[in-house]
Amino acid sequence: MSAGTLRRRLLLAGAAGSLAAGSALLWHHATGGGKTFAPPAEDVCVVNPARVTAPHAFDPASGLGIHDARPIPADARCPVCGMYPARFPRWAAQIIFTDGAAHFFDSPVDLFMFLDDPARFGSARAPTDAAAIYVADFRSGAWLPARQAVFVRDSQTRGPMRGPDLPAFADAAAAQAFIAEQGGQSLSFAQIDAGVVSGLRDANHARHMH
Repeated sequence: MSAGTLRRRLLLAGAAGSLAAGSALLWHHATGGGKTFAPPAEDVCVVNPARVTAPHAFDPASGLGIHDARPIPADARCPVCGMYPARFPRWAAQIIFTDGAAHFFDSPVDLFMFLDDPARFGSARAPTDAAAIYVADFRSGAWLPARQAVFVRDSQTRGPMRGPDLPAFADAAAAQAFIAEQGGQSLSFAQIDAGVVSGLRDANHARHMH
């Protein structure tokens, strides 16, 4: 056998081995591999209007009511930016739809962007399909009904996307205490209109969205 023929056979054998190993890894990943999912160490905004993130179905075995706030699955991705909301417990938000399915968001900015135009993110659901909306209390991480929360705009605190966001608080006193430390102004859920959402969207997502 010539040296050239031997080299070609070795290369082909190596390629076949790599393909087999890759297939095994893919199968291991697809079947869960017996391990709990863990988000990557680094998390970046990867907004892509063509990408669709399916809502997480309600789990009747959870012991929660169908429209109760629920823990964020580690593998849940924000339908607006693709980040992992479980990594940002003080900023996270969630929408529970009438059928119990839920979308999770890494911050209030993305929650309001989704409510402003769900179809832009591949959703066939309308804001009126939301049975409950929750945001995390910025101090404690506890879930708050979003329509009762007080948000702070224009503070010095940066959100998960390293831009201005809307930290949420249980009441006006907690929001004012935060404003005394970090600046900003308080807003109710109803005051976060299309103009507010547009400004925050541009500040956080302008380089990603087309």
